[in-house]
Amino acid sequence: MTPTKTQQSIDKFARDIDAEVHDSVWGGAKKTSEARYAALERDFPETADKLRETAGKIKQHTLENLDKYLAQAEASLQANGAQVHFARDGDRANEIILDIMKQAGATRMVKAKSMVSEETELAHFLEKNGMSCVETDLGEFIVQIDHDHPSHIVKPIIHKNRRQIAKSFEREGLGEYDDDPETICRRARKFLRDKFLHADVGLTGANFVSAESGRLTIVTNEGNARFCMAANRVHIAIVGIEKLVPTDRDLGLLLNLIGRSGTGQQLTVYSQFIKGPRTEGQPHGPEEMHVVFVDNKRTEVLATNCRDILRCIRCGACLNVCPVYRQASGHAYRSVYPGPVGAVLSPLLAGSRFPELADLPKASSLCGACNEVCPVNIPIPDLLLRLRDKAKREGAKKASAGTPGMGMYALLASQPTAWRGAMSMGKAMNMTPPAVMNIVPAAAAWQSARQLPPWRGGKFRSWMKTRKHAHDA
Repeated sequence: MTPTKTQQSIDKFARDIDAEVHDSVWGGAKKTSEARYAALERDFPETADKLRETAGKIKQHTLENLDKYLAQAEASLQANGAQVHFARDGDRANEIILDIMKQAGATRMVKAKSMVSEETELAHFLEKNGMSCVETDLGEFIVQIDHDHPSHIVKPIIHKNRRQIAKSFEREGLGEYDDDPETICRRARKFLRDKFLHADVGLTGANFVSAESGRLTIVTNEGNARFCMAANRVHIAIVGIEKLVPTDRDLGLLLNLIGRSGTGQQLTVYSQFIKGPRTEGQPHGPEEMHVVFVDNKRTEVLATNCRDILRCIRCGACLNVCPVYRQASGHAYRSVYPGPVGAVLSPLLAGSRFPELADLPKASSLCGACNEVCPVNIPIPDLLLRLRDKAKREGAKKASAGTPGMGMYALLASQPTAWRGAMSMGKAMNMTPPAVMNIVPAAAAWQSARQLPPWRGGKFRSWMKTRKHAHDA
C-alpha cells in the first residue's frame, strides 16, 4: 500500500521542517488557543457556551434562508449606492473584478486579506492580465514575495520565523539583513504606504454582511483594509455568500466571539462598518463600491449533510487547538483552508475533484477539541465522519499505509489480561531498532508514512491501583 497524499505531506513536513519553525507553529497555535480560553473565561465565565450556541443558530438560520437574505442584502447594498455582482465560481469572480478595473481605467490594486480571493487565485489572475496586485496584510505580503501559500487562516506565516523573513526582505531590496521585528515592520510599512498612495483600486473581503442594512463588516489588526479604501477611487469587496447575517444586531454577538476566538482579543484593533461608496458630504473615500458575492460550490455544499461547515467565520480557533495541525502546519493539507475546518470544507468545495482531497478528513484524531472551541458551534468531528463515509461509499477512501486490521486490537481490548500483558511489553518498543521493525512488511509500510513516537504508557494502572489503596485506607 502507498501512503495517502495527506500522510506524505505531513511526513515530509515532519522530516524537513526546521526545529525552530516547528516550535513556532506549535507554540504560536498553542499560545493563541490559551489566550482564547483566558479571554472567554474572563469576560463570559458563565455564558461562553450559550453564546456559541446562539451564534451557531443565527448562522444556521441564515444558511437555511440564504435565498431570502441574499436578495435582501442586494437590495440594501444597492440602496446604499453599491453595485452588486454574483459569481457562480472563482473564474467568474476574477473576470468580474478584471472588468471593473478595466472600466475604471485602473491597473494597480492594493489588496487586503481575503480567503475567497485565495480560493480564486485572484492575484495570479490579475498579474497574468497585466494588472499589479499587492497584498497589504503583512503576512500575506511576505507569502506573496516568497511565492508561498498561507498556512493559517488568521496567521498566514505562522510557519516562518523572523530570520527567514529578514532574508526575504533583503532579497527583495527592502533593506540589509536585519531580523529585528520592529525593523521588519517599519520597512514593510514604508514599502506598502507608497503602494496605497499610488493604487487605483482597493480590494477587501468581508467578515460579515448585514442583510438588513447592507453594511460590510471588516475586522483587522493592521488597519491595511482601511488604507486600501481611503485613497482609491474604487473599492471592491469579494465575499462568500455564506458571510451574511440577518441584522445589524447579530454583529454584536459575532464580533465579541471572533476576536476572542481568533486571537484572544476582546475586539480586533480595527472593526470597520462599510455602508457604501463616498457620499456627497464626505471628503474622502472611494467613488465606487462593488460587492462580488461568490458561490464557488457553496450552494452545492448547502445541499449536503455537511452544510453546517458554512457557518464558519474564519477565526482559526480550530486550527490553533488541533494536535494534528500543530504538528503538521497548514501546507500538509494541500488546500486554501487547512486544519479541521479545511479537512471538511476543502473536499466539499473541490466538487468533482473530491477524490483528490477525500483523505483530508482522516487527518484528525476526532478528539472533539475543534467543536469545543468553535464560536459558531460547528460539529466538526461529526462532519469529518460523514465525509469519511462519503469517501468510502464513493470508492475514494484510500487505505493508510501499513494499517493493520482491527481484529487484533478488538481481541486485546476485550481481554483485560491480554491487554495488561501488551501494555507491560510496550517499553520494549523504545529499545527495538527500526531496522528490526522493518523486517516485518506491515511495520515497514506503516513507518514509511509515520514517525513512531517514544513509548510513554503503562503507568496509569499502577497509579490507579495506588490511589485505590490510599482511598480504601
